Amino acid sequence: MKLTRVERERVTDSILKIQSVRRNLDAIENAQIPNAEAIEGCLEAADESLKEALGYSAPQDKRD
Repeated sequence: MKLTRVERERVTDSILKIQSVRRNLDAIENAQIPNAEAIEGCLEAADESLKEALGYSAPQDKRD
């Protein structure tokens, strides 16, 4: 089923928020956050799934 324009905008907004959280967490030492690796994995999976919903097949977020 194809997403409507509004749904695509919501998914895109969510992707941007997830990417922002990932970048912000990178600035914090992992030892200070319980389960940091699990959280990072979950955020990465969510990012990829949402991009897939928009039709992206290759990973887009290559953080510097």
